[in-house]
Amino acid sequence: MNFRKNLWPKTAGDAASIVFLLIIVPVIYWFELWVVLPQLFPSGSLLYLFHFTLGTFILINIVGNFTYTVLCDTSTRSLILPWGKGKMKEGWRFCVSCEAMAPPRSWHCQTCDICILKRDHHCVFTGCCIGHFNHRYFLMFVLYLFIATVYSFYYNNYFIWGRIEFQFPMSIVKLIFPLASFAFGLDYSTDQLYLMLYVISIVGMGFTGTLSVYHFQLVFTGAVAHERVKKNSKYDLGWRENVKNVFGERWYLTWILPYFESKLVGDGITWRTADSENKNWKGK
Repeated sequence: MNFRKNLWPKTAGDAASIVFLLIIVPVIYWFELWVVLPQLFPSGSLLYLFHFTLGTFILINIVGNFTYTVLCDTSTRSLILPWGKGKMKEGWRFCVSCEAMAPPRSWHCQTCDICILKRDHHCVFTGCCIGHFNHRYFLMFVLYLFIATVYSFYYNNYFIWGRIEFQFPMSIVKLIFPLASFAFGLDYSTDQLYLMLYVISIVGMGFTGTLSVYHFQLVFTGAVAHERVKKNSKYDLGWRENVKNVFGERWYLTWILPYFESKLVGDGITWRTADSENKNWKGK
């Protein structure tokens, strides 16, 4: 893995999103395992230990995949690329900003100020672009965030509505505007803090669920965001090969932990296409 040299966020929006994420993830972890869990299962019981272990396993995946997404350099910075003398290869372009050739599926990011191999998008919650080498980690990061929020939502319903008395209309105001109610002094109680975390987890569930569906659809169709907009399906090799292109040869292990090594099929520069695969199949 090539590591990024500059990990600092490039914009204020990136910095704010990362700070929020770095605060809310451990706070939610504390809330679920040290506040909610003991209220639902006796401490030391088999179910308590099971959920505590499972919750910690989910956190390890969130933190690990986030870390690899941020650390991994998926740009063209470390590559020696041709200067485009003579006839330009199909799919290659000259990037004016980088003053270098850009391989197929690579696009320049104005925020990162570099061309990204198989660029999907710039993620404000990681402060970096998602491309060929960190695509796997980003997808697992989002998926495990979604799993965590669904898991939390299920048990939080028992916890929250078992201790908070509903009073119309103030309860609706506190539910819809939990952060404002806490920040502006309408309610400084511990229950209001718990309600705020409950609402944040619901919003996170909707957001990460939408992202998971969208990005995994891209994976299974062999496309990145830009190619989907352009309705470009030339890199769709079938769902199994498409998954390998993102998660590597041992794709079945990458779903468990980010620390399993899974060598990527391609190098981020040359790409197989559906047309070339069909020609090879017919030639056999």
